Amino acid sequence: MTDIIRVAVAGPFTEALDYLPPANGPAPAVGVRVRVPLGRRERVGIVTAGPTASDLAADRLRPIIDVIDPTPLLDPATMALIEWAARYYHHPPGETYLTALPTRLRRGDPATPGQSTAWHLTDAGRAAQPDARARRAPRQRQLLEALQRSGTLTPVQLAGIGGDARSVLRRLVEQGLAATDTAPDYGLLPGRADQPGAALNDEQQACAAAIRPTAGHAAILIDGVTGSGKTEVYLDAIARSLECGRQVLVIVPEIGLTPQLVQRFQSRLSGRIAILHSGLADGERLNAWLAARAGVADVVIGTRSAVFVPLARPGLIVIDEEHDASLKQQEGFRYSARDLAVLRAYRSDIPVVLGSATPSLESLANAAQGRYQHHALTQRAGHARPPSMQLLDMRGQPTREGLSQPLIDRVQSHLDAGGQALLFLNRRGFAPTLICHECGWLAECDRCDARYTYHRGRGRLHCHHCNREQRLPHHCPSCGSVDLRALGLGTERIEAALTEAFPQTPPVRIDRDSTRRRGSFEQAMQRAQTGETRLILGTQMLAKGHHLPAVTLVAIVDADQGLFGADFRAPERLAQQVIQVAGRAGRAERPGEVVIQTHHPEHPLLQQLLHGGYPAFARTALAEREAAGLPPMRAMALIRAEATDRHAPLAFLRAAVPLAPADDAVERLGPFPAPMERRAGRHRAQLMLLADSRSNLQAVLSGWLPALGRLPEARQVRWSVDVDPAESL
Repeated sequence: MTDIIRVAVAGPFTEALDYLPPANGPAPAVGVRVRVPLGRRERVGIVTAGPTASDLAADRLRPIIDVIDPTPLLDPATMALIEWAARYYHHPPGETYLTALPTRLRRGDPATPGQSTAWHLTDAGRAAQPDARARRAPRQRQLLEALQRSGTLTPVQLAGIGGDARSVLRRLVEQGLAATDTAPDYGLLPGRADQPGAALNDEQQACAAAIRPTAGHAAILIDGVTGSGKTEVYLDAIARSLECGRQVLVIVPEIGLTPQLVQRFQSRLSGRIAILHSGLADGERLNAWLAARAGVADVVIGTRSAVFVPLARPGLIVIDEEHDASLKQQEGFRYSARDLAVLRAYRSDIPVVLGSATPSLESLANAAQGRYQHHALTQRAGHARPPSMQLLDMRGQPTREGLSQPLIDRVQSHLDAGGQALLFLNRRGFAPTLICHECGWLAECDRCDARYTYHRGRGRLHCHHCNREQRLPHHCPSCGSVDLRALGLGTERIEAALTEAFPQTPPVRIDRDSTRRRGSFEQAMQRAQTGETRLILGTQMLAKGHHLPAVTLVAIVDADQGLFGADFRAPERLAQQVIQVAGRAGRAERPGEVVIQTHHPEHPLLQQLLHGGYPAFARTALAEREAAGLPPMRAMALIRAEATDRHAPLAFLRAAVPLAPADDAVERLGPFPAPMERRAGRHRAQLMLLADSRSNLQAVLSGWLPALGRLPEARQVRWSVDVDPAESL
């Protein structure tokens, strides 16, 4: 028997790999990063166990090359969460560990924060006479005087002085007149607590009373209509948690929600705030991660990957917009940040708050079964009233690039009254289809079963599935005709129509294309929130969380695109989207109006939302899911396979079916081609499993999946598992 160290390394390995301890120095502790040989390359891994015994002979093992961290980088609780997630989602543990780390730590960089430098006077500097340097060194005199006035200079103060102040200060240091101080700089935002909180109404007080940071675990679903003040309840609970010396993790679905939330948190809280999302530079993300781990950050606000950030003194987890699909990782390690946050709170014995105006059907089912406390906020905060909603029948209506004349008239009346109008279309680009008018040729992506989207501003065709782009053709590649026409609506096209219809009120377009540059989204939202622009057009980036007090009209340009989707969750997502974007209207003193353009005004989903709101839709949808045997009433898993060979994915899944253990409680559907059979040049197939409980599903998967990798057909495909729970983790 040989003593070995187990290391989780990225790769298709179902468990950690065995290595010998390093040749020099002691064996590394569990939770540190190490460099190990893997084939002909070196990899960064995480020590998960050791020293322990191995059945392999020593001559078959290789030693660890280097120990990166002097002390464990990950604490036992965080490691247990990552290990559990790897098992539950059936993902290689090495890749799961690295997903939980910032990019720099994955590369093996030191786990040290940035450093801030300050300059202070020495005794010699205090006694020096600046006038003596006036002629021969005027910049030295200027900096010496500044130091003598303030005692210390920071980089922020140097920016106001201008010039190459740092090199001048270095000369003062060399002369013994100044000295430098360095300290860790985590880049945290200070809470100012300079604005008092709004008085909570009775419903808000009941919600706040249920969130007790020191009373152990509780899962609390806040089901509040848009504008009902859910954030005020969060802030009240967060402030009480900070008073107890605890840290708070706030998870938001998208980067776009972060700036507005951060500003509000800074004005209300006194703690130090760390931000974690993919829009930050690698160094900024590392600093925030280390600040949370060290307990230096009091509040951590992040997107889905923040669910894995270590916390030194956890006290509360808040999941804002808990229904949002962005909280689910859709590629690679397919995990749900919402579900893992609930599990993490349970294991840490702390409360978790899930908030939404349109709760997911999973959360509503958990509340109905007593797993979550369910608190409703039915009234808008202050004097704001719910907006009126109406359907605008498009059948037979003359339109201007998708805008009916009644809608144009409605927009004009709101602008004339001094209000803002927000138009919503969840499709960017100019048009989703480019067609030849002569022969019917369609501009289709040669790597996906999808059509190119025409982006007129860039003169490009862009596939939104695989990101492939090409120039706009001057003529039809099939027949040579130059009569190429754009079909369908995108935000670029609506922007052009609005510019033509309202030449005195130029619109601002907010979508992924118009906000590519760093800071452009914040600038556009600032213009919208201050009323500088009165005509706003956007995609789902505007549908949730944003407070636009001057918006009195919300128009959903095309509600029909979500009515007939193949995904069984399509109706739920459409209902959530409609209610969320409608909630941007009438959030202040002035009443709001919502207009929904549709060619199907009689559709049951639209009629339910119009007359019963989201609760009525949710009740019907849950009953339909139960009748159909779909989540959240049953647990579901998809086994996906893809390959460049057209027939390999289906062949692999068909070979896998006979290996499945017999279990009458698990229903198997497929295999069959994926809804988009070809994507990014790879053909795809899938196999669906449905079970009455999560435990039954996991039992089948655990006994089945290890055999799939040993199939001869597995060599030709890339396969993965996507697990969808029936109940709270």
